[in-house]
Amino acid sequence: MTMIDSSCLMENGGGVVGGGGGSCLPCTSEEEKQIVEELNREAERDLKEGNLYFVVSSRWFSKWERYVGQGFVDNLDNGKSLESQDLDVERPGPIDNSDIIEGGSGNEGDELELVRALLEGKDYVLVPKKVWEKLVQWYKGGPALPRKMISQGVFNRKQFNVEVYPLRLKLIDCRDDSESTIRISKKASLQELYERVCSVRRVEREKQACIWDYFNKQKSSQLSISNQTLEELNLQMDQEILLELKEESSHSQSGKDSTGNELAVVTLEPPRSPMSIAGGPVMSNGHSSSYSLDLQPGSALNSSFTDMDNGFGVHSSVRRVEKGGLAGLQNMGNTCFMNSALQCLVHTPQLVEYFLQDYSEEINTQNPLGMHGELANAFGDLLRKLWSSGRTAIAPRVFKGKLALFAPQFSGYNQHDSQELLAFLLDGLHEDLNRVKQKPYIEMKDWSGEPDEEIADECWRNHKARNDSVIVDVCQGQYKSTLVCPICSKVSITFDPFMYLSLPLPSTVTRSMTVTVFYGDGSGLPMPYTISVLKNGNCRDLSQALGTACCLEGGESLLLAEVFDHKIYRLLENPFEPLVSIKDEDRIVAYRFSGKGTGRRKLEIIHRDKSTLEILKGNVGKSFGTPLITYMDDDSPTGADIYLAACKLLSPLKRASSPTMAHSGKENGLLSEANAETSSSCNGHCEPRDQSIGDTELEDTSSQELSFQLFLTDDRYSSCKPIFKDSVISSGNQIKVVFEWTEKEQKLYDSSYLKDLPEVYHKTGYTAKKTRQEAVSLFSCLEAFLTEEPLGPDDMWYCPSCKEHRQATKKLDLWMLPDILVFHLKRFSYSRYLKNKLDTFVDFPIHNLDLSKYVKKKDGHSFTYELFAISNHYGGLGGGHYTAFAKLIDENRWYSFDDSRVSPVNEDDIKTSAAYVLFYQRVRTESKGESGETSQVQAGS
Repeated sequence: MTMIDSSCLMENGGGVVGGGGGSCLPCTSEEEKQIVEELNREAERDLKEGNLYFVVSSRWFSKWERYVGQGFVDNLDNGKSLESQDLDVERPGPIDNSDIIEGGSGNEGDELELVRALLEGKDYVLVPKKVWEKLVQWYKGGPALPRKMISQGVFNRKQFNVEVYPLRLKLIDCRDDSESTIRISKKASLQELYERVCSVRRVEREKQACIWDYFNKQKSSQLSISNQTLEELNLQMDQEILLELKEESSHSQSGKDSTGNELAVVTLEPPRSPMSIAGGPVMSNGHSSSYSLDLQPGSALNSSFTDMDNGFGVHSSVRRVEKGGLAGLQNMGNTCFMNSALQCLVHTPQLVEYFLQDYSEEINTQNPLGMHGELANAFGDLLRKLWSSGRTAIAPRVFKGKLALFAPQFSGYNQHDSQELLAFLLDGLHEDLNRVKQKPYIEMKDWSGEPDEEIADECWRNHKARNDSVIVDVCQGQYKSTLVCPICSKVSITFDPFMYLSLPLPSTVTRSMTVTVFYGDGSGLPMPYTISVLKNGNCRDLSQALGTACCLEGGESLLLAEVFDHKIYRLLENPFEPLVSIKDEDRIVAYRFSGKGTGRRKLEIIHRDKSTLEILKGNVGKSFGTPLITYMDDDSPTGADIYLAACKLLSPLKRASSPTMAHSGKENGLLSEANAETSSSCNGHCEPRDQSIGDTELEDTSSQELSFQLFLTDDRYSSCKPIFKDSVISSGNQIKVVFEWTEKEQKLYDSSYLKDLPEVYHKTGYTAKKTRQEAVSLFSCLEAFLTEEPLGPDDMWYCPSCKEHRQATKKLDLWMLPDILVFHLKRFSYSRYLKNKLDTFVDFPIHNLDLSKYVKKKDGHSFTYELFAISNHYGGLGGGHYTAFAKLIDENRWYSFDDSRVSPVNEDDIKTSAAYVLFYQRVRTESKGESGETSQVQAGS
């Protein structure tokens, strides 16, 4: 469709209809959609700092999307039946942003405050200025919540972000101790802040006001007029700044040099606070509500706050103070994820030893993949403060500022993932400390038949030729990856380095699926089976697991199908169909046949109730139950053949009291036995099934009129034609018929076996409770990580032999382990429609983690490890709270680090279901003398 001219709609911003004599008609939903899409594309082509965007409530915007058709198909029940959905979507009312504004309402022109910790996409969307103007023109409403686009990051990490939450500063006026709120962009200069403060407090310029960085209500530095940005000065959300006038300040000249020129920043030695702090109560999103809450005696180590922004430098070593390593980290607004990750790293023995020494010669300022040494310097400076400040909590403002500069994804004040931060820090520290100044070009070899040891050694040498740092020395290992093409069996082997191992919890690797098996020859009752399959598996894996569960005999086959609206929605005949296409709420059935079904004609029988079926009026009627399928081997089946096949399929459903079955105790026995089967096992063997069920009835049927009526229908089930015994059926490779259930058939057959088809994931209170209480071992997680599995459909491998992308199988093996081994437990799962956290308790060893049986390369190193740190996550998605447990090796004692609060913890209490990232240290085994006695020494100790 041609893009309509929207210029006329701009003439009148007051409504849907344009102004000027009615020349413009109201836009249709399709036209609104086209206009917004074009304006969005225009905005994307012109991304630059200063562009204006508007915050719109997702609650209202989703209504508009449904109205114009965007996102609508996703909301359908898998898009299966448009007729079953309500397509009459109403036009939304006026724009309503009240649910995302503090206080719930506001007037235009007021400085409105957004609710804290909103998430883009979930709570709000951002629309360009021109889109907002159109929406207001069409719908009115509001209020308007404009936000500017800013540029964040440096070097090759620059990106544009909309500053949804500008900096909010608490201005304290020392003249009357009054407090005002200043909202200003973090990209604003000190000059802009100075002008804003003078305007708010009505201070004349000639009075030479002084503004102080008053973080933690301590004068740390004077902020004088300059072009430095507030972000560069590490000013934090909700922190205090202090206003003093020249005549009231004892430091009247501190803002000028000897020539009278104004200085940018004057740093003072931060005073030590005698106050004992616990860090304040932590809310569910990890944000500390107070920085000055008194600590109750005995509840935690005394820990006062200090900013400590003055660095120690990297050119000298720092001596640990007594009880070093017991300093907390202040929460600066949802930074508990950062504090947890940092405490684990600063308690890694090898890193402590390295960063307390002079590491300046290893700083790589030329590495284009690094951060010019700034991240390593910021981390080293923070580590030195934590190990030399006793029990004084540190506010890592400088480090947080560097992190936002080099990794804008961690900027702002929303909760983030501690493991993702750890991955960035380890990689960033490696690049900043890489001893290789000029990385050589190394061409990858195409290996063919060489021994694994030879391939692995050369791959590691190539890796070390380009990557050589303390992080590689301590934290990097190597694993073997084997890919096999499912078509040509081409094998590809690579040896790759790793920094940590992301272990799936077993419930994230496999999924339970409930499938109901129907007999395609009418020899038994339907039976549901619950099986476990790989999430990334395919229909062949499902058929194999199901065949084992139902004792499929040699020569038998299964036909998988999905049932929707009591009809066959699709046949799952492609063995490589990925299981991710089957959702938990789907209903899957399998039809059991003798022999293969390839190329054979299928007969599908669907069921309709006589009470709603008005065949004579041409109405289709109401379907119920599960369709039945069998094969028709006749080239030109007649109506009698169809009736005989239907009668055979229905024979297991015969009621025991029906006249036909009353004479045969054998059939009754078979039905009772079938009814008593369970889906849990085959009792060790498979009994041959009796094929004689219903034979007497079938013989009788051929010589008398049938008691039920069948109707031939089409692929859309839109027409019904009666089938007679002498009818000739010519419906191609698939025949679809309707079985009409009258009261007579209901008395003859038990249709309950066709109803209540379970979903793929059959939820019950018992299984849900069992899953929550179930514990898994770290070893089972590791084995799941090392288990061979097919690649996902979005991660296909290009086979060099087939010259096509294939869903290869992948197998990982541990080849070489590092001194510091980090395990990431994959508790969080994300998909387009679902986000989930697993609180499964993982039982992990604290001492003597022996991995020798998992390592392929036996190089004489110890494969025994000791736990020394844990990053914990409590709560759910979109919030929660991070803490850390860390062991002081010298004391052989564990401590809990909860932001600024530090307290001893018993070793027995560190194993919880909140464990998220585990840090282990290799235990070296050393021989003693000729006796062969050995002793264990922790690596790096």
